[in-house]
Amino acid sequence: MRQAVLRSLQTIVPDTVLVQEQVRDVFAAQPGIGRLAQRIVGASFNGSGIDTRHTVIDELSLTADVAEPRFFDRATGRLLSPGTRERNELYVSEATRMVVDAARRALEADPDIEAADITHVVTVSCTGFHAPGPEYEIVRALGLSDGVQRFHLGFMGCYASMPALRAASQFCAADPEAVVLVASVELCTLHLRSSEDPDTIVASSLFADGAAAGIVTARDLPTPVRGLRLDRFHTAIAVEGEKDMAWTIGDRGFEMILSTSVPQIIGETIIGALRPLYTGEEDLSAAFEEGRVGDRVEHWAIHPGGRSILDRVQERLHLSDAQLHPAREVLRVNGNMSSATVLFVLRRILEEEGARHGERVAAMAFGPGLTAESALMTVDAPASDAP
Repeated sequence: MRQAVLRSLQTIVPDTVLVQEQVRDVFAAQPGIGRLAQRIVGASFNGSGIDTRHTVIDELSLTADVAEPRFFDRATGRLLSPGTRERNELYVSEATRMVVDAARRALEADPDIEAADITHVVTVSCTGFHAPGPEYEIVRALGLSDGVQRFHLGFMGCYASMPALRAASQFCAADPEAVVLVASVELCTLHLRSSEDPDTIVASSLFADGAAAGIVTARDLPTPVRGLRLDRFHTAIAVEGEKDMAWTIGDRGFEMILSTSVPQIIGETIIGALRPLYTGEEDLSAAFEEGRVGDRVEHWAIHPGGRSILDRVQERLHLSDAQLHPAREVLRVNGNMSSATVLFVLRRILEEEGARHGERVAAMAFGPGLTAESALMTVDAPASDAP
């Protein structure tokens, strides 16, 4: 039976660009921020590995002329603190626009799939809530059948696109004619806030907005396109990190806990989290045990939760700079867009990193729990791309 393939993967970001150095200076200059917090702001922003991020909040551009600012008062330089309801109202309008746009682009990019072919829609988001939700909005906006099966994975955090792909793969295994539209949208900047808390400062230095969508199907389609065969998935939990990465709802937006201990915990547990993926593939399993897995798996789509996380993963798995390049570049240009980020990394591997037909891709994303979701994939490309 033909395996499910992720194809026509598309990504988008909002128009407003945040320059990391400028955002750093704004956070460091907030009233009530003491010298210690200012030093933490400087260290977190300067060491983030990020040059730019994107946001749906136009007034954060530092040049926008807003009569009644809600998030940032450019005249005084103060970050404002709107309530959760006001933040979520902006999420409803902007997340809907972005996720529909990403889904439409994925559908338009596929030469063999039309709206009438879609059987399932799976959406992912943890930065806002509304019902009917993003999966409904996609069905209505793209003119999909009312009978399309709809699923939304909400509030799972940065790893959630991985179980979305796994669910899509399972739908295709159950029905070889299934065509699943998977989409993620995250507006993390809606919840940025001034604080002296080190964990909050770290989160503020990393998070950004973005959306991604792709089509998963096992159908034997006539037009060869670049994609990823979804081979296998695995979930692992590092219970010692349960309190080090969390996402809760406060009166002034959602509150992210991202402890500085997270990179160390990931480094200590990543081998055990990945090992089950290689069971049953003798050459990969042996390479993994010998610490040479980087020699057999050409491409690594590691969720760039931060530069220190990527550093620790690279060290523990003995990966080359080239293998971590796609993750570091997505982090540098776009920041951490929560669940959408790993899809950005996968697209970069397919389109900009020279991935060839038959090469292996290891994907991994981390989130609350501390949960590690991982997958093995294989590049599926036209015959002309074969080595």
